[in-house]
Amino acid sequence: MQVAFDSGASEPPLCITFSGQYPITMNSVVSPPVQNPQIGFVSLGCPKALSDSEHILTRLRAEGYAISPSYDGADLVIINTCGFIDAAVEESLDAIGEALAENGRVIVTGCLGADAERIREAHPEVLAISGPHAFETVMGHVHEHLPAPHDPYTSLVPPQGIRLTPRHYAYLKISEGCNHRCSFCIIPHFRGDLVSRPIGDVLDEAQRLVEAGVKEILVISQDTSAYGVDVKYRTGFWGGRPVRTHVQSLAEALGELGVWVRMHYVYPYPHVDNLLPLMRDAKILPYLDVPMQHGSPKILKSMRRPAAAERMLERIARWREICPDITLRSTFIVGFPGETHEDFETLMEFIEVAQLDRVGCFAYSPVDGAPANDLPGAVPEAVKEERRAAFMNAQAQISAARLQAKVGKSLKVLIDAVDETGTAIGRSSADAPEIDGLVHIPDAAHLPVGEFVTVQVESADEHDLMARLIP
Repeated sequence: MQVAFDSGASEPPLCITFSGQYPITMNSVVSPPVQNPQIGFVSLGCPKALSDSEHILTRLRAEGYAISPSYDGADLVIINTCGFIDAAVEESLDAIGEALAENGRVIVTGCLGADAERIREAHPEVLAISGPHAFETVMGHVHEHLPAPHDPYTSLVPPQGIRLTPRHYAYLKISEGCNHRCSFCIIPHFRGDLVSRPIGDVLDEAQRLVEAGVKEILVISQDTSAYGVDVKYRTGFWGGRPVRTHVQSLAEALGELGVWVRMHYVYPYPHVDNLLPLMRDAKILPYLDVPMQHGSPKILKSMRRPAAAERMLERIARWREICPDITLRSTFIVGFPGETHEDFETLMEFIEVAQLDRVGCFAYSPVDGAPANDLPGAVPEAVKEERRAAFMNAQAQISAARLQAKVGKSLKVLIDAVDETGTAIGRSSADAPEIDGLVHIPDAAHLPVGEFVTVQVESADEHDLMARLIP
């Protein structure tokens, strides 16, 4: 996900454009007068980085800074970078270069900021660099190069803070960092070990979001299932009652708020099974985003993944027994070092048995500093792409069949937008924003964005559903 300037924006005070489907206008906040220092902001990377950007923007507004909708109008620019894979690194470096060319005064933060030497080598003229989740450091750099106004407009910042998502859904980050050491990943290098947020703070934020009109909360972290393990599942307090710092307790409490609750980045630890009754009973959405990565035991071991393929298939079957309506999403990597034809065939057999609803697949890309770079058996680029295409073709047929099974059924849908043809575009419980499919409802220009409607599915393809409104 990318947030970038929309220099042609006509909707004040600030227009932020996603690289995904819809432009989002941040009109839920009030701009301070234009004489206040102006800061441009670009956010790159995943929802966790987006959450960090929201935090920084909220701090900026609280101290009286205005947010510029263009490079030209900014006194300086902050870029929250991504450094997960080489393509993300290049995108971040390109964004820094563009901001320097257009504005000249740039502060860099985020995951790529952990490799300051690489940034300085490409762009020595940046003003300052910090790593991810370094809010105080970022603010210190801002103060150094653009002092805060004497009269901050703190009262103009809404209690829930500034959000870069539409008003009707929001990301809720519950922890920072990760305790795993997967051989292809350097996230712990960027973000450190797992640090869980106090559960009272998390639930207070969720409640404020709901009070502000949010209809869907998307729970995110690097490892949602591990929430609380670093504090030994310490008991906190929310609403005057004790609540454990544990993913099950968190889900139970969030389920009391009366909105959609969607769980992302859920490693398949045994206690995840306890979430399934909550899904079955409609306390949280019947949706699990589980990063499986491969189906070959040999490759999983080489990846240092905390799961085994054969047990994963057993878990999937058990989850569907408990909650037949569950939607399962995952991501996979093909072309990992040492992946043989037999390993790839094992992966193909895995997805055929698993019958997952939503799947993403990436050809392995070396990341500077990742242990996997030193593994033998590098797979040629052409073979990687051939395998990725074969994988996605097989999965497309699975996804199409699973969506086709929904034809004729009624669904609850949250409306995200209405396009120029009068077609309303929404999402069901099976669809996370930006990464999953959509539900298209023609002749529905009157439907309000951010509200729920009931539809009947009339047709489907491999990604989306077409439906009609049920009066």
